[in-house]
Amino acid sequence: MPTSSVGMVKQLVIASWLLLICSMRKTKIICTLGPASDSEEKIREIILAGANIFRLNMSHARHDWVRDVVKRVRGVAAELDINCGILLDTQGPAIRTGDLPVKLNLKPGQIFEFTVRGSRSEEEHSVDVNYDGLVNDIHVGDTVLVDNGVIHMKVLAKDANRVRCEVLTEGLLGSKRHINLPGVKVNLPPLTEKDHADIKLGVSLDVDFVALSFCREAADILELKRVLVEQGSRARTVAKIEDQNAVRFIKDIIVASDAVMIARGDLGVECKMEELPIIQRRIIKKCLEIGRPVIVATHMLESMIENPIPTRAEITDVANAVFEQADAVMLSGETATGKYPVECVKVLDRVARRIALSGGAGYASSAILETQRQKTVHAAVTLANSLENAKLVLFTREGRMADEASHLRPERAPIFAFTPSEEVMRRLTLNWNTHAICLPFGVNPEHNVVDAEQELHRRGLIVSGDKLIILSDVMFAEARFDSIQIRTIL
Repeated sequence: MPTSSVGMVKQLVIASWLLLICSMRKTKIICTLGPASDSEEKIREIILAGANIFRLNMSHARHDWVRDVVKRVRGVAAELDINCGILLDTQGPAIRTGDLPVKLNLKPGQIFEFTVRGSRSEEEHSVDVNYDGLVNDIHVGDTVLVDNGVIHMKVLAKDANRVRCEVLTEGLLGSKRHINLPGVKVNLPPLTEKDHADIKLGVSLDVDFVALSFCREAADILELKRVLVEQGSRARTVAKIEDQNAVRFIKDIIVASDAVMIARGDLGVECKMEELPIIQRRIIKKCLEIGRPVIVATHMLESMIENPIPTRAEITDVANAVFEQADAVMLSGETATGKYPVECVKVLDRVARRIALSGGAGYASSAILETQRQKTVHAAVTLANSLENAKLVLFTREGRMADEASHLRPERAPIFAFTPSEEVMRRLTLNWNTHAICLPFGVNPEHNVVDAEQELHRRGLIVSGDKLIILSDVMFAEARFDSIQIRTIL
């Protein structure tokens, strides 16, 4: 393509992106990459459709693919001048069935055995399991759920190497299916050998977020943090809530983590279905009270894996997550393997923008404010809420002030977070209603404010009559103080 044409395309792309930003979408969109979406062309389309973060599912991803796709995402994002984050999602301590030569058609009443340590079963229907401790953790009378809860079994007996079960529901069992043990405390480590290798890869590629699958307690996420610090990574940690044990210790997990993901696939299998919406609401409320980004994930637009339009129920589900003011909604199979990855992102974008206009649940009104900095940010947000055409402009080196502004959920004002760090800029892609811009900071705070105003003008993000609520430090003699300023754009 001629150079002039490339320039025109880039200008059109940036214009489209600015229109997206100005449309006030507050909820972020996370997309899982896979065969349906990992080409440079599809990544470009998905970014332009509104994606903010790309998820790499390490349950399926090869290391060579991860290296290639991270480079691709970063290259396209740089070309479009659009801020995109990358989330590495560990497989975690998942219990799975082994390989089967053919799928087993199971019927209620049949006997089925799970074996460990390569033991052989005399039963017609059996499969080996990848977790030797299964026999120790499980008890007679417990329920075993296989393949995302499709197949239910009841434990009848066990010995050193086998667990004997009765099949309760009909299903077709294939190889390497996931096993859920509702209410059973599994004594697996929070990070497997595979997870350690995957995290090392992610650190080498400077990923922005690392998610811990099957986080069961605060100690698990603290172990992930320890590993990241040990390897020199500043990636933010995401605790995935997927079982009853995590729900039991949810407050401690939220406090220990940098962000939380409500992974409704396994969580919906582990808990009673009628409890799932209540659990989701409880977690979002607690995250907004304590001040942690929260992601609603799994089955958001499941029907769009095969169909070009979603069901009305799915639209309502997405709308509910947006109304509850979750920081982000996430697509899994819809964008990884589905037929309509770009259309899925457009649907989320469209619904999120419309629902934001109708207000939110207001959970942030219960936010706990302990530090002087938090109270200063709260004063700025309160001021912005009282003014028409207000925009919050803040300056942050580590992202903490941007976190605090986002957690308070300004009613109308977008948050423009200026930072000299590209890493911090990418990490802020998860924050609700936050648009991060990389800008070198000078010694004089006033010069930084002027530079930020010029950058907002250049990008077309402010117009005459806008009121900027500026959170910045000011100099008095040799000292610096936090300040809140109001400036009207002429």
